[in-house]
Amino acid sequence: MIVGVPKEIKNNEFRVGMTPSGANSFVNNGHTVFIQRDAGLGSGYKDSDYSNVGAQICNTIEEIYEKSEMIVKVKEPLKSEYSLIKENQIIYTYFHFASSEELTNAMIKSKSICIAYETVQNKDLTLPLLTPMSEVAGRMAAQQGAKFLEKPQKGYGILLGGVPGVKPANVIVLGGGVVGSEAAKMAAGLGANVTIFDINLDRLRYLDDVMPKNVSTQFSSHYNIVQAMKSAHLIIGAVLIPGAKAPNLITKDMLKDLQPGTVLVDVAVDQGGCFETTHPTTHQDPTYIIDDVLHYSVANMPGAVPATSTEALTNATIKQGLDIANKGWKEACKEDESLKLGLNVINGKVVYKAIADAFNLKYSSLNELF
Repeated sequence: MIVGVPKEIKNNEFRVGMTPSGANSFVNNGHTVFIQRDAGLGSGYKDSDYSNVGAQICNTIEEIYEKSEMIVKVKEPLKSEYSLIKENQIIYTYFHFASSEELTNAMIKSKSICIAYETVQNKDLTLPLLTPMSEVAGRMAAQQGAKFLEKPQKGYGILLGGVPGVKPANVIVLGGGVVGSEAAKMAAGLGANVTIFDINLDRLRYLDDVMPKNVSTQFSSHYNIVQAMKSAHLIIGAVLIPGAKAPNLITKDMLKDLQPGTVLVDVAVDQGGCFETTHPTTHQDPTYIIDDVLHYSVANMPGAVPATSTEALTNATIKQGLDIANKGWKEACKEDESLKLGLNVINGKVVYKAIADAFNLKYSSLNELF
């Protein structure tokens, strides 16, 4: 198969869809790999690192899309890429369709094969291709929250861990999954007083056992959130419903109950956000203020630490990416039920129900297509 890796064009996105190690694996399996010039520079990889393992360098993104049967990238295609995508071309990347009707309609129109990292799901409900970036984003959420709580950043002006004789900040984490648990660990490690909210009692029991003593758990209900947020300094949104739009757990009306300078970090922004007032921001311009509450909602948080996140991501995506190239997408998905769940849009048909429901689109069953 001919596999292409374009340079990411999202604002301040420094990750790349394939490392030289990954390119070497594809080449050793008999595939042709095209890498766009300078695609790996942001993650510390030179063009020569790729060419030395048998990959070929292309000068433009247009060449990559034109020559390739399968595109391997990190972030969803942007508007300037829509027209480059061809019918039956496999696009293997993060899509987060439920947050963008425009992207969904563009991929339907392209009649491409859209395999979304974020909906590949194991039998135990874990998300193997999303987990590494969730780990990075969760840890970054606490890190960014601590920074933007500083007064020059328009935050409350409190040190996350306090000092002897002075109380630490109060941190709320909405969601006890991978993002939430990683955010809680980081915030707790900095000395904050942390409360994790979730609706899964088994998960709360587990977190109560493994988290440090400055982390407490609470059942997630509207009443409990409203009571806790009144004394919060940092609230991290970490709610995920795979493939679907995130629920709004904090509405605009609820902002009046927050202390001025409270920081909201919405890691769920890729899925529409779990705060009603969330809208996507960039690393270049990451925050905005509504009702004296500072919002941080960068849609590609791990892109800021590509030396870590590129390697973590590609470690996870390489196995199933090779399966797709070796066997073709249909056979690979027939043999791997978890990869099959990554199919979102196929030849103009929406085959992931949560996406169809989000935009009132016709849903086509995968069983019919297979």
